[in-house]
Amino acid sequence: MYDTAALHRAYQDVIAAAEEAAGAEPVAVPPGEWNAEQVLAHVGSVTAGTLAAVAAVAAGSPATFDNRISQDNWTIGRVIDRTGGGPQLRRRIAAQAEALCALAASLGTEELDTALPALLLSHGRPVFEGPLAILDLLDGLAATELPGHAAQIRATAAPTAVPATRAAAPAAS
Repeated sequence: MYDTAALHRAYQDVIAAAEEAAGAEPVAVPPGEWNAEQVLAHVGSVTAGTLAAVAAVAAGSPATFDNRISQDNWTIGRVIDRTGGGPQLRRRIAAQAEALCALAASLGTEELDTALPALLLSHGRPVFEGPLAILDLLDGLAATELPGHAAQIRATAAPTAVPATRAAAPAAS
């Protein structure tokens, strides 16, 4: 059985980052980078692909994992349009996260150790190609992919003003 605590926390952090960004003043993202909503749509696409791969393994079917479609700008725009963006997109990611965590928690050791052909890209460049165990796919989401995107989402929002604090008065002698 897979312990989903880290994966669940990572998804909660992505949703929290998206809610923070939604309530903050956006900052201009560098050319070629995504805004918060686009990052969230990418996360939704990656999660849907992961769900498909995990479900196939749970069903005893052949599976693969390829994240290329989740990096396609047209596809990202389509996900945003179809969900309505904003709160609806955040709700979708939360529901997908719950589904993935529930399914992952039901997997046995043999299923978690199942290696599937995988192609992982980052910024359009291959970072991994070869067999990838479901366990490693899930752990990679929890430890690297999702925390990176939570930080990326937070970087799209202007920091909130922190009230200045007064220096403590010196103690009387």
